[in-house]
Amino acid sequence: MATNKKLKWSKYSQLIVPVLSIVLIVIFNLFRDPSFFSIEITTNNAGSTVLTGNLVSILNGASELAILAMGMTLVTAACGGQDISVGALAAIAGSVFVKVLRAGEITPVTIALGIVACCAVAMVFGAFNGTLVSVFKIQPMIATLVLFTCGRSVAYWINGGATPTVESPLITAIGSFIPGVPVPTPILIVVLMAILIGLLFKFTTLGLYTQTVGINQRAARLNGINTTGIKLVSFMILGVCCAVAGVIAVSRLSLINHETLLLDIEMDAILAVAIGGNALSGGKFKITGSVLGAYAIQALTITLYAMKVPSTDVKAYKAIVIILIVVIGSPVVKAKLSQVWKNIRSGKAEKEAAV
Repeated sequence: MATNKKLKWSKYSQLIVPVLSIVLIVIFNLFRDPSFFSIEITTNNAGSTVLTGNLVSILNGASELAILAMGMTLVTAACGGQDISVGALAAIAGSVFVKVLRAGEITPVTIALGIVACCAVAMVFGAFNGTLVSVFKIQPMIATLVLFTCGRSVAYWINGGATPTVESPLITAIGSFIPGVPVPTPILIVVLMAILIGLLFKFTTLGLYTQTVGINQRAARLNGINTTGIKLVSFMILGVCCAVAGVIAVSRLSLINHETLLLDIEMDAILAVAIGGNALSGGKFKITGSVLGAYAIQALTITLYAMKVPSTDVKAYKAIVIILIVVIGSPVVKAKLSQVWKNIRSGKAEKEAAV
């Protein structure tokens, strides 16, 4: 019985930091402005009934980050390092998506072809990053620095150096609302991606193998696990996540801006993984924690904007808060808190025994 309790505690303890972060932000906002999380039902420009409010804005605004955090978690777990090229790769994928759409009339079939094309291209670039890491043994952050540096230039070349628009009700529906559906489409896409990844882990051994490779690569190899293949797959899955995030970002504005599309989202994706309780050195991971970390970051951003903090100062305030969150969730602090809790429990046990 005690062993089962320890296993359950171990299973969910990783979510303490992201959940606590969200709870603290919620409590702060409830004291600051009780109506902060209120949800309203309004009618948008298309005449559809939709949900609005800060809570909806948080869930909607964090969509791209949450999707990237899912893929970043796998790469971190398998390789013990982070991919800093996800924003650039999303720009490349977005450019391919726009290129396909502009080749003809924008229809559901064209959009599907565009999504498939940008996912395929992103997987190729992901495999390139994965090859540098798994075959040539280059540290992930250094290996992905190549694409981080040149990725947006590649995206710029794909559309001939232009920033074309792709105006269509179908594209608008992907980036905002599907007519008749009150929930923003990006939120639904996050749910769909989470389900797909959950099914992938349920019906394959990818999750177990990824964790095993991250914990001890040599032992994994001796047990017959293709460590190179697992790392490649993790980067390719991250490529698909980048493609989906790029499609959402393009659809929000109905255009592709290579220089600003998901700019600096790499750092937020890494922070989401860290806040999610995942070890940045690889090994045990929980994608749910990373998604919650993404929403915690977005909630903090929306809170700062609601407090009228200048946009130029938001990053500084975010850095201070995130440092506190990451330090609280660090192994050293966790070990200290665990020891304090054990001492408290042992003290209670001694008093009960004395009575």
